[in-house]
Amino acid sequence: MIYFTDGTKESFLTAFLAAYSDDEAYITSSQAQLALGQKSVFVGANPARAARAEQRLLSFDKDCIEELTMLLRSGEPEREQLAFGYLKFLSEERRPVRGMLAKSEVLAAQECLARVTREIHRLHGFVRFLECESGALYAPIVPKADICDLLVPHFQKRLQGIPFVLHDVPRKKAAVCDGKRCFAAPLEQAQIVLSASETQWQQLWRKYYQSVNLPSREKLKQIRGNMPVRYWRVLTELH
Repeated sequence: MIYFTDGTKESFLTAFLAAYSDDEAYITSSQAQLALGQKSVFVGANPARAARAEQRLLSFDKDCIEELTMLLRSGEPEREQLAFGYLKFLSEERRPVRGMLAKSEVLAAQECLARVTREIHRLHGFVRFLECESGALYAPIVPKADICDLLVPHFQKRLQGIPFVLHDVPRKKAAVCDGKRCFAAPLEQAQIVLSASETQWQQLWRKYYQSVNLPSREKLKQIRGNMPVRYWRVLTELH
């Protein structure tokens, strides 16, 4: 049976209860091709059942729901199934299992969590802010994982009260900080007016990058390893 969810944690936890005793269960919020004779069902969020499942899982491991949230944010096609396998094994063991890496379900989940954490770390360095005429800063980002709001504390601390917007372009959403308060908002397309000095700063940044990236010694494989290609279209120095 394929259990389709709406992508939320509550819908997943509701589906988790429904699929727990199904040895052939597959949980997803993406499109899936049904095999011949295979059945499917959409499982909407049931707040009461979701809360019950969450409390039960927390009784086994106080950090497992935080891990679930990160897994569902990962953006990977198999994210719900990874979470299902991991939490089902946790429920069977009735104790924390994240260190049991010999178990395939645990290893797959922990590797996925590591990829999300690594992307957060990368974007702390890859985000390129543009200065707007108003003095606020705007940065488009293209993360694989849904981590826009998780980047806010880092930049809030570094920018010291300067208003800024982190725009997750593929997901059409943004994390907005007005200098004091921060909130999430839908943002399909941003229209900004750059400050008078922004163009000059961009030119200086590109010139610096070109001076340290000698064409005669270009190491594309190393560059791609340190700076994944999917980020290039929003990096000032590469345009």
